[in-house]
Amino acid sequence: MSAVQRKGVQALLELAPVVDELGARFAAAGHELALVGGPVRDILLGRGSKDLDFASSARPEAVEKLLAGWADHVWDIGKDFGTIGCRKGEWILEITTYRSESYDPTSRNPEVSYGDNLPDDLSRRDFAMNAMAVRLPSHEFVDPYGGLEDVAAKVIRTPGSPESSFSDDPLRMMRAARFAAQLGFTPDPAVVAAMTSMADRITIVSAERVRDELIKLVCAKYPRIGLDLLVSTGLADHVLPELPALRLERDEHHRHKDVYEHSLIVLEQAIELEPRLGGTEPDFISRFAALIHDIGKPKTRKFEDGGKVTFHHHDAVGAKLAKKRMKALRFSNEQIEQVGKLVELHLRFHGYGTGEWTDSAVRRYVRDAGDLLSRLHILTRADCTTRNKRKAEALRSAYDDLEERIARLREQEELDSIRPDLDGNQIMQILGIGPGREVGEAYKFLMELRMDEGPLDEDRAKEALLSWWNNRP
Repeated sequence: MSAVQRKGVQALLELAPVVDELGARFAAAGHELALVGGPVRDILLGRGSKDLDFASSARPEAVEKLLAGWADHVWDIGKDFGTIGCRKGEWILEITTYRSESYDPTSRNPEVSYGDNLPDDLSRRDFAMNAMAVRLPSHEFVDPYGGLEDVAAKVIRTPGSPESSFSDDPLRMMRAARFAAQLGFTPDPAVVAAMTSMADRITIVSAERVRDELIKLVCAKYPRIGLDLLVSTGLADHVLPELPALRLERDEHHRHKDVYEHSLIVLEQAIELEPRLGGTEPDFISRFAALIHDIGKPKTRKFEDGGKVTFHHHDAVGAKLAKKRMKALRFSNEQIEQVGKLVELHLRFHGYGTGEWTDSAVRRYVRDAGDLLSRLHILTRADCTTRNKRKAEALRSAYDDLEERIARLREQEELDSIRPDLDGNQIMQILGIGPGREVGEAYKFLMELRMDEGPLDEDRAKEALLSWWNNRP
């Protein structure tokens, strides 16, 4: 056993008694059990995780029985694919019966049949670094495809030919990009070549599976690496075509910023600003909005006299494109609305100039952003990629000023819950009307008044309402 293997096994022992207890339980019942895939790779990389994957000779029904009375909770949501999940204390475990999968080249999902040994099961894995295992409870290290060397060299390679692997499951091409983004590993040239030549095969994969991989990639440690790989291999042309479309051509007569490169920089700067949100996990919404905030530019680009390039209304056009793409990828309605709103609002600050906004304009900025205000702060700040230090500092200073004004108004006026000074019942009582369209119109008038003038006492609000009501056209 090599030094790296010994280190890995030692790290594995730190997972005891969970893995050893489970291994002994399966062995006593005459079944094989091995820790496999990502957890083994991550142990070797010194990356801890509370999620563990196992492969076993036991069929799902037998696995359920073995887990009963041992695990705190058992679920069978993946039973059709041979997987039973459970929770044991702080650990989440998934045990999958040895697989011998066959694929229909036109099908979105594999046809699963069960295998009878660990080496064959490992041969079906996506990459060699995920085709390592540790038998339990013996702790025998199993690495038939050189995954250990790949981890040491930081290389992404398939157990067999990449063409065969990607033909079996085209989503593995996106997984290669995702692992590159998560681990900082480099795909083997043969893997890149296969991804490039087979990129159109990704179209048979369900939108939901593509979406899930895209989320993991964007939320990874090095998303630029993965995104560049998707674009350079042509995969992005099929899963997120708006991204490569940002590589707008430039020539000696019409020079302008590389929008694709700008977008990646904005993403990286948004990631640096994520601590402002107060969480510890990557924030997909702010990251994805940063990545695609300018996708409306290709459709709105115009060349004007003197070589000037304009992108008028690219914020509004981009918001529509963002929603359309996210809908096609089966994102939730909430996610679609959040990203679309951020793209729509990402230019709003630039009307602030050097601080000329009225309190009314600041209130509207807060109202329109709603609960996305913190994310809008991040996107707007990240969107400054100018190399002109003086201009960059001026923009930062102006936004500092805007945030300070928001903070002052929030303290004075409860900005987070802006509402008219009179409610619907008061409106109906004052005007002597019942429920209906006119109440809504009055409410809207009072809301605009609140935005323009700030909080009013009840008498002043009543006077303004009656004046509006009596002077309606």
